[in-house]
Amino acid sequence: MGELPHLVKDLALILVVAGIVTIVFKKLKQPLVLGYVVAGFLVSPHMPYIMSVADRADISTWGDIGVMFLLFSLGLDFSFKKILKMGASPIISTCSIVFCMMMLGIVTGHLFGWSRMDSIFLGGMLAMSSTTIIYKAFDDLGLRQQRFAGLVMSVLILEDILAIVMMVMLSAIANGSNPDGGQMIGSLMKIGFFLILWFVVGIFLIPLMLRSMRKFINNETLLIVALGLCCAMAVLSTKVGFSSAFGAFVMGSILAETIEAERIIKVVEPVKNLFGAVFFVSVGMLVDPAILVEYSWPIVTLVLVIILGQVIFGSLSFLIGGQSLKSAMQCGFSMAQIGEFSFIIASLGLSLGVIGKFLYPVVVAVSVITTFLTPYMIRMATPAYGMLERRLPKKWIMAMNNLTLAKQTTQPEAKWRTLIKQMVRITVIYSILSGASIALMFTFFLPFVHQLLPHWWANAACGLLTLLFISPFLRAIMMKKNHSEEFKALWNSNPYNRLPLILTIIVRVAVASAFVFYICYYLTRFTNALMISIALAAVALMIISRSLKKRSIKMERLFMQNLRSREIVAEVMGRRRPLYEGRLLDRDVHISDFTIPEDSLWAGKMLRELEFRNRYGVHISSILRGSQRINIPNGGTILFPGDNIQAIGSDDQLTAFSEALNTELHDKDPEIEKREMKLHQVVINRNGIFAGKTLRDSGIRDVYNCMVVGLEEGKENLSQMDPSHKLRHGEAIWIVGEQDDIERFCRDNDHASDCTAG
Repeated sequence: MGELPHLVKDLALILVVAGIVTIVFKKLKQPLVLGYVVAGFLVSPHMPYIMSVADRADISTWGDIGVMFLLFSLGLDFSFKKILKMGASPIISTCSIVFCMMMLGIVTGHLFGWSRMDSIFLGGMLAMSSTTIIYKAFDDLGLRQQRFAGLVMSVLILEDILAIVMMVMLSAIANGSNPDGGQMIGSLMKIGFFLILWFVVGIFLIPLMLRSMRKFINNETLLIVALGLCCAMAVLSTKVGFSSAFGAFVMGSILAETIEAERIIKVVEPVKNLFGAVFFVSVGMLVDPAILVEYSWPIVTLVLVIILGQVIFGSLSFLIGGQSLKSAMQCGFSMAQIGEFSFIIASLGLSLGVIGKFLYPVVVAVSVITTFLTPYMIRMATPAYGMLERRLPKKWIMAMNNLTLAKQTTQPEAKWRTLIKQMVRITVIYSILSGASIALMFTFFLPFVHQLLPHWWANAACGLLTLLFISPFLRAIMMKKNHSEEFKALWNSNPYNRLPLILTIIVRVAVASAFVFYICYYLTRFTNALMISIALAAVALMIISRSLKKRSIKMERLFMQNLRSREIVAEVMGRRRPLYEGRLLDRDVHISDFTIPEDSLWAGKMLRELEFRNRYGVHISSILRGSQRINIPNGGTILFPGDNIQAIGSDDQLTAFSEALNTELHDKDPEIEKREMKLHQVVINRNGIFAGKTLRDSGIRDVYNCMVVGLEEGKENLSQMDPSHKLRHGEAIWIVGEQDDIERFCRDNDHASDCTAG
């Protein structure tokens, strides 16, 4: 048999070393990401004392696949609806943090005398805090249930989205010699166009496909289908000029809105963990100790820049987002590190060849240091606030608590804002769908029809089919929200509102007419006046067509059903959070979810025995057990392992409850290997204590912890024994139990030699 290829040998080496190092890091309670980075350094050519990877190109390829699957998994945990429901506060905070930290990174790079692209990419790296590291730190410190932790996680989700956009923008900057504002706006419009197009089309088609194949899909086929869709979107993304990681994220976010999202997350996680580990190992392989020594001063400076920048700008950003000073400082101190997205941005810069090779190991070193400091920074937030509160005047504290850019609007302004926002969203989405449909028809269908029909007949057929295809979209642009509650209220409340409302209709009719005009202009040689007349006639027919109205409504309802399918299932299964949760936040009380561990001491006990309200001050509002939801459980309700419970309380109360939940567990059995169950045959001895006793009175189950399987009567099958059966001398019974219990039973039977293993 031939020798193993280098790829297999290298994979074996990095997985073995990564396994050993991550076990050590797990014992030290450090993030596994750092363990992978250290493992990569150990197997790199820069560490001469142990074996090193032979072919780094293959590992780099696997690392690129790891990035793709990491972002695919990130998309699965992401929801566009959640972002829309967050409101302005986290969006303001995120944009402010990213802008300030990016500018700070660019300025720092210029001060070091680094190149323009090095400084720009450095700014992008410093702007991205680590979701994985912060989540792990909150978990280790028992802070995940506190309200400020939820605020931080919301901002981190938005940062991850901006990181995806930033990667595309950095690619555009790197590929352009001197990109100006027009190019930047064009790149942003291109991102928005394809993002909306893929999301809308994906939400419309993919749930239909999965629903039609649901009875044929098990976990294995679901894994293949999900990864296949991920890779297909990655390929499509590269074809239109984006990265494969961007396409993978988009597909993940589409699948996140399907009913199968939870199953997909579970089946994809092992694949993500494997390739993600390979990616972070490849990150560690680029760490050169010589570069770290040479750039030790910039590394220390960047650590200070990140810490001070997040403490100052991060806290200020949360303040202007509407948070109190204490909460803002807790959030700002928590985000003082960089992590996995910084590595991904650095990998992008290296693959494009626009940054120096020194920058990658420098950023990795900065990430390692700031990660180790993260728990201490989180703990420092409350004492720092206490010190600030003691030294600043109270009116300053009150002013900062009321510092926010998320201002309330009056009711008429709110109605106008809601209506305009809805009209713009509908117009943009359906315009993108119409534009994409026209481009597909003219690119693929028109050349095909030209091979079958004469030129003008082919143009006419293509034009009519294109109009029929996009007509539901154009009708939605013109007619949606013209009879909405906001439109009627504004129309009836003030006569001066009517002219602007009519103008909104005219503008949308003009947009729809422009699409028809473009089709005529592209396919015919009519005069402008004739084409305008055709466009207006076509849109008039679309408006009055009843069948087109039904078709448009049916399509939109199907899309909304697909978009809400995951929520519908959650509501049916009782997994949705209660609507009153938002009202609790103003009273320093909120709801948190907890899962009863399998080995919990609380399992099997009633709520009245556990006395959660007296011990921790929390209230159990509901228990989710499988598909059953128990709302307002009484004192007689018993907890079971795996129960998901919702508890109401303050940050301190929920933290104490969480700590008790994770510590009040059954002790691990140190001699688990001796608990093996064995099957033995025992012959009843006349001199033993069992002869003449009934099976019920023998105490075999209660005293000896063994179970009688049956009575052997010379048959192939054992006979079942009645509890009233008297054991007689010479009867052969078969029992099941642990080895020590069986030996004790045999000794009392007086003849251990009669005990033979089955």
